[in-house]
Amino acid sequence: MRVLIAECQVDYAGRLAAHLPFAKRLIMVKSDGSVSIHADDRAYKPLNWMSAPCVLKVLESAPDAINQVWEVSNSSGDTLRITLGEIDFDQTFNLGQDPGLRKDGVEAHLQALLGENPEVFGEGWKLVQREYLTPIGPVDLLFRDNVERYVAVEVKRRGEIDGVEQLSRYLEMMNADPLLAPVRGVFAAQVIKPQAKTLAAVRGIECVSVDYDALRGIDNAEDRLF
Repeated sequence: MRVLIAECQVDYAGRLAAHLPFAKRLIMVKSDGSVSIHADDRAYKPLNWMSAPCVLKVLESAPDAINQVWEVSNSSGDTLRITLGEIDFDQTFNLGQDPGLRKDGVEAHLQALLGENPEVFGEGWKLVQREYLTPIGPVDLLFRDNVERYVAVEVKRRGEIDGVEQLSRYLEMMNADPLLAPVRGVFAAQVIKPQAKTLAAVRGIECVSVDYDALRGIDNAEDRLF
């Protein structure tokens, strides 16, 4: 990544035209060729930019008092002309391969934690299987409760009506199997919408709100002042 802090003027020509008069700004040229121009405010959003794939050319002729003129273009014919004046900082960094964003608290994490901690649902519960396959798809968790009855648990980050409908279909299939029936259902989520709770009650499905931080040991409700 090349990072510059410089006086610059920026002119964009494409579906629309845009002009940034001379001012000191941050310019970033990333390894994929994309270019973005930032002010010292407005959080992360650039003032103007050209996304990859694009080509950056340094024009040979530059007027007096102008350091360089860059022309960035893409296959659509859009151009971003950056006129550089005084440059305060210009350095290139090799950031290496980025592993990408790893989301925390996704359904797979919740499912794994709940499978490892069946006591969240009740004392004496035991995990039978994760991703228990039914004829219409896998239910997230299959448990036996403290009286050895099967319980199907569907896990969501946000509990909405479609999740309750999904679990209802699984339960219909599972209760048709004499080796499993009777199977009851639990809908587990970090946040459950009121409409989902209402539908779950009509379908005979229990709802459990899950505290993700407490579950993974970061937060203990008993230690809170408020």
